[in-house]
Amino acid sequence: MKKIVEEVARKLHIRFSLRLPRGPRRPRKSPWIPGCEVSGGGDQLQLLRDEDDVEGIEGGSSFTRDPSRSERIRGRVGRRVGDFRDRYRLSCGVSKMDLSSPNRYQKHRDEELGGGGTGVDDGEIGASDDAFDIPAKNAPIERLRRWRQAALVLNASRRFRYTLDLKKEEEKEQIRRKIRAHAQVIRAAFLFKEAGERELLGTPVAVSALPSSGYGIGAEQLTALTRDHDLSALQEYGGVKGLSNLLKTNLDKGITGDDTELLRRRNAYGANTYPRKKGRSFLVFLWEACQDLTLVILIIAAVISLVLGIKTEGVKEGWYDGGSIAFAVILVIVVTAISDYKQSLQFQNLNEEKRNIHLEVVRGGRRVEISIFDIVVGDIVPLKIGDQVPADGILISGHSLAVDESSMTGESKIVHKDQKTPFLMSGCKVADGYGTMLVTAVGINTEWGLLMASISEDNGGETPLQVRLNGVATLIGSVGLSVAAFVLVVLVVRYFTGHTKNPDGTVQFIKGQTSVKNAIDGAVKILTVAVTIVVVAVPEGLPLAVTLTLAYSMRKMMADKALVRRLSACETMGSATTICSDKTGTLTLNQMTVVEAYVGGIKLASPDSNTQLASSICSLLIEAIAQNTTGNVYEPEDDGPVEVTGSPTEKAILSWGIKLGMKFNNARSKGSILHVYPFNSEKKRGGVAIHVEGSEVHIHWKGAAEIVLASCTRWLDSNGQTQDMTPRQMDVFRKSIEEMAAVSLRCVALAFRFYEMESIPGADERDSWALPENDLILLGIVGIKDPCRPGVKDAVELCTNAGVKVRMVTGDNLQTAKAIALECGILRSEEEAVEPTIIEGKVFRAYSEKAREDIAEKISVMGRSSPNDKLLLVQALKRRGHVVAVTGDGTNDAPALHEADIGLAMGIQGTEVAKESSDIIILDDNFSSVVKVVRWGRSVYANIQKFIQFQLTVNVAALVINVVAAVSSGEVPLNAGELLWVNLIMDTLGALALATEPPTDHLMKRPPVGRREPLITNIMWRNLIVQAFYQVTILLVLNFGGRSLLRLNHNTREHADKVKNTFIFNTFVFCQIFNEFNARKPDEMNVFKGVTKNHLFMAIIGITVVLQIVIIEFLGKFTKTVRLDWKLLLISIAIGLLSWPLAVAGKLIPVPRIPISEFLPKLPWKRTTGRQADGSQSNSA
Repeated sequence: MKKIVEEVARKLHIRFSLRLPRGPRRPRKSPWIPGCEVSGGGDQLQLLRDEDDVEGIEGGSSFTRDPSRSERIRGRVGRRVGDFRDRYRLSCGVSKMDLSSPNRYQKHRDEELGGGGTGVDDGEIGASDDAFDIPAKNAPIERLRRWRQAALVLNASRRFRYTLDLKKEEEKEQIRRKIRAHAQVIRAAFLFKEAGERELLGTPVAVSALPSSGYGIGAEQLTALTRDHDLSALQEYGGVKGLSNLLKTNLDKGITGDDTELLRRRNAYGANTYPRKKGRSFLVFLWEACQDLTLVILIIAAVISLVLGIKTEGVKEGWYDGGSIAFAVILVIVVTAISDYKQSLQFQNLNEEKRNIHLEVVRGGRRVEISIFDIVVGDIVPLKIGDQVPADGILISGHSLAVDESSMTGESKIVHKDQKTPFLMSGCKVADGYGTMLVTAVGINTEWGLLMASISEDNGGETPLQVRLNGVATLIGSVGLSVAAFVLVVLVVRYFTGHTKNPDGTVQFIKGQTSVKNAIDGAVKILTVAVTIVVVAVPEGLPLAVTLTLAYSMRKMMADKALVRRLSACETMGSATTICSDKTGTLTLNQMTVVEAYVGGIKLASPDSNTQLASSICSLLIEAIAQNTTGNVYEPEDDGPVEVTGSPTEKAILSWGIKLGMKFNNARSKGSILHVYPFNSEKKRGGVAIHVEGSEVHIHWKGAAEIVLASCTRWLDSNGQTQDMTPRQMDVFRKSIEEMAAVSLRCVALAFRFYEMESIPGADERDSWALPENDLILLGIVGIKDPCRPGVKDAVELCTNAGVKVRMVTGDNLQTAKAIALECGILRSEEEAVEPTIIEGKVFRAYSEKAREDIAEKISVMGRSSPNDKLLLVQALKRRGHVVAVTGDGTNDAPALHEADIGLAMGIQGTEVAKESSDIIILDDNFSSVVKVVRWGRSVYANIQKFIQFQLTVNVAALVINVVAAVSSGEVPLNAGELLWVNLIMDTLGALALATEPPTDHLMKRPPVGRREPLITNIMWRNLIVQAFYQVTILLVLNFGGRSLLRLNHNTREHADKVKNTFIFNTFVFCQIFNEFNARKPDEMNVFKGVTKNHLFMAIIGITVVLQIVIIEFLGKFTKTVRLDWKLLLISIAIGLLSWPLAVAGKLIPVPRIPISEFLPKLPWKRTTGRQADGSQSNSA
C-alpha cells in the first residue's frame, strides 16, 4: 500500500482506491468544512486517470495483525477519507447528486462568477434583442454562444481565433478541478497512512535526508513535504529552522544571491517556471487562412480552369486562366497568414508581461526586487496583504497572516497560517496580515505550476466592438451573397440562352453546337466571378480589424506605461465619462518625506532634530516607529548608505526615525511582538502589541491623525510627562492637523498605551484578540509631503476638455485632499470646495441609495473614504449612466475595480489582488498614463470607423459596377484575379494601414465615444455616399462609353475591351488608394496631417502603388490586362486624385444630429445613443 500511495503522490495520475467496509454510523461534523456533515458506511476513495476506467486496490489489512486494532484504524482512516471525499466534491462545486449531472460544470462556473442557475436567464437574454450586443465584462456563456450562431462566417478558424473558446474553457476548468482534487487526495492518503503507521508502531516515522547537489535534502522530499502538508516530517527535520540549515539559508539574511549559488539551486531544485505550450507556428496560420470557404471554391475553380485550359490550348498558353486565379488566392492566403502571425506574436509578448510579477526577497540581509521567475528554493520572501504567494513554502513567522486558497482548493475560504498550519501554496493570495516564508518548491514541483502547465493561455475573449462588427459583417455579407447569387443567375441564364458574346461578337454558347468542355469552361468562369464577388462582398477581415488595432494599441500602450489585461478595456476606455482616481502615487509623486512634526505638544523647529525632546519620549517614539511597521531598514556593515524599504508612507516615517537617531535592528531587538493588527483601510490605522520587559507591554497605534487623536485621552509633553487630553488641548492638536492638511500634507499620528502581560490572551487565542484602541497616549503627529506629479494639472485639464470628469477619491484628510485637488485642477477655486462637491466618505455612505445617485454626479473630491465608499460611488455613477474608470492599489480596492467599467490598478504600489481584479495596469502609477489610455481607447474606436468607411466604399462600388454590368451586358469589367487584388487592398492591407493609426490630440477635443453609438455615424454615411457615388459613376461611364472616351474605336473590339477593362481596373484601384487618405480623417479637412509619422501607412500605400503598376505592366497574362500607355496611366491617377477635393467638398455638406440609423430597421450598427444609454453623448453629427 505504501508503494502504491507513493507512486500516486509522484505521478499524480495513478488510481488509488481505499475500500473500508463497515456498518452505518451517525452523522458527524467534518473537521475541514464548517457546517458539513459526513455519514454512511463503506466509504470509498478513488483517484482516477479518466472517468471511464475504474480500478481499485484493496487496502487496510496490511496495517496490523490485530483484527480489532486494525478495524479501529480502518474506521478512523475511513472517516477521514469520507470527509476528504466530500471535501473533494465541494471543491468541484458539486453535490453527490451533481456528480453525474451534465450541467455540473455550468453550475460551478456560475457560482464562481457570482451568478446562479445556468449563467443567464430568459430575462437577461430578453434584455437585448440584438444577438450582437454583449456586455463589456462577465458576458454570460449563453450570450457568447448566441452571437456565434447568428454570425455569417466563411472561415470560422480565423474569425473566431481571438474569441473565447467555450469548449476549451470548459476543459480548462475540468483540468483545474482534477489537479486540485488529485493533490488533495494524495495529501490525505499520505497523512492517513502515516497516522496509522505511527499509531501502530508507537514511534515517529523516520525521515531520511538524501543530499542533493550539496544540500541536505532532495527536491522530491521537499516537494512531498509541502504538497502533503506533512507537519510531522517538518518536525523531524527540526522545523523551519532545521529545514533552512539543510537548505543553507539564513532565516534573517536569506541566501547570498550570487549567480553561482542561484544556478546551483536551480540545478538542484528547478526554476520557478513551468512548461508552456509553444505558440502556433506560421504554418498553422497558413492552414487556417486556407480554410476560407470562398477561397477553397476558387482553388477548385482554378484547378478545373487549369485542366480545361491546358487540354484546350496546351501547357504553354492554357495555364494562365487557372494559374492567375490560383496565384491571386495564394497571395491572399500568404498575406493574411503573415498579418495574423505577427498579430499572434504581439499577444504572446503581452501575455509574457502579464505573467512577470515582481516581488521582494531577502538576499544578503537586504530586500531586493526580482521577477517571480527568478525565485529559487531557499529564498526568504516577505509577504503582506494583497501579495500572491510566489512559490510553495513554509511560514517562518507571521502576524495575523491569512491566505485565500480558493485558487487552489476551489473553496472560498480564508485560511489562517501559523506554526500549526505553516504550509503556503503557490498562486494563493494573502488576505490579511504579513509574514515571511521559506521557499521549498518552485515551478512544476508546485500544484500551481502543474495547473499552469496544464492549461493554455487565452487572449481574454471577444470584445463588444468585435461582436458588433461581426454583426455588421454578417449584414453586409448577406447582401453580398444575395448580389453574388443574383449575378450568378443572370450570367448563367444569359450564357445558356446565347446572350453572352465573345469579344469578336460571336455567341459563346449555342445549344447543340458548343462542346461540353467549352460549356463547362464557360460555367466555371461564371462561377469564379460570382464566388469572387462573395470574397469581396463578405468583409471577413472586418471583425479581425478590431484585434489588429487592439494588438497594435496594446503594444504601443506598453510604451506608454499601461499593460492591458483585458482586451475589451481598450475600447471601453474610449467611452469613459468619469475617472475616479486615487490621490497618493497617482496624482502625487509618491515620494514622501516628513516635513513637519508635532511631538511632546510642540512643533519641532526641525523635524529631523530631537534636541527639544526628553530622552524618554525619544525612546518611545523610536520604539513606535521601529516596531509598528511593515517596512525594513538595511544597515550595511561597511557603513554604507542605509536602505529603507516598504510603502512610501512607511519609508518616510522610518527615514524620519533614522534622522532622530534610530538604529532599526537594535530597536527591534529590545521588544518581542505579541500581536499585530495590520493597517486597515476601513479603520485607517494599524497597531502592534510589544512585550518590553517583565510584565510590561506597550500597544502602539499609527494611522490617520484625526482618527487616532480621537482615541487619545492623554498626551506626552516634551519632558516625557503624561498630561490629560483636555478639550482645549484637543482643539490645539486638531488645529495643527488642519494647518498641515491645508498645505497638502498627509497627517499621521502615533500613540500608545500601557498594558499588563497578565491580560494578554494565550498564544492559541491571540489571533482573535482585538488590540485595545482606547485610552491612548498621543506621542506625536507628523506631516508628510507628497508633491503633485509634474504635468498632472495639464492631464486633468485635457480630460475635462474631452468631456471626462476627474474625481479624487482618497483616504486622506479632507483638507489635504482639497489642497491637492486645487493644486491638480480638479477643483478650480476655493468657492467650489463646498459639500457635496467635496465630501467625506462617512457622509456619503450615510445617504440613501437614491440620494447617493443624485449627489454622486456633483462629487469632485471624496476624503477619508473607505474602499466600500469607493464601491458605492462607482455603483451610483453607473446607475446614472456613466462609464466609470477607477484607479486602485489596495486589496480592498478589488471590489470597486471589478465593479467599474474599467479597473485601473497601479503597477508599482498595487497589490497582486488589485492587479488581478483590474483590466489595465498603470505601470508607472501616473495619472498622465491614465489619460494616455483614454486617448488610445478613443483611437481604437476611431480607427475601426476609418476602416469601416474605407471598406464599405469599396464594397458598394465593386458590387454596383459588377451587378449593373452583368445585367446589362452579361460581362463584368473586374475579373476574378482583379477582384482578389482589390479584396487584398481593401481587407488585409487596408486594415494594416488604417487600424494602426496613432492617436491624435483631435480625439481629446471630442466628447466621449458613446458605448452604444452607431458604428456608422452620419459623417461616415456622408463620406461613404459621396465617394461611392463618384466611383460608381466614373466606372459605369467608362464601362459603357469607355471605348469612345478613351478613343479606342479604331482598335479591334477585343483589344479595345481589354484596354477599357484594364483602365477601369487601374482607375478603381487608384480611387481606393487615394480614398485611403480620406478615410484617415473622416471629420477633418486636412487628411494629410501626421501622415508621414505613420510609417506603416506610407509603406502600405507605396507597396500597393508599386504592385499595381507591376500588375498592369508585367502580369497581363495572369490578370487578363494589357499595358497602358503613360497618358492613360496618368488619366487614371488623375481620376483617383479627384477624390481628394471631392472629399473636402463633401465635408461642407451638413449632416443631421439624429443618427440615420434611427430611421432604419434594427441593424447591427443601430444602437441607443445619448446620455440615457451610457452616459456619453453621441458625436455622430
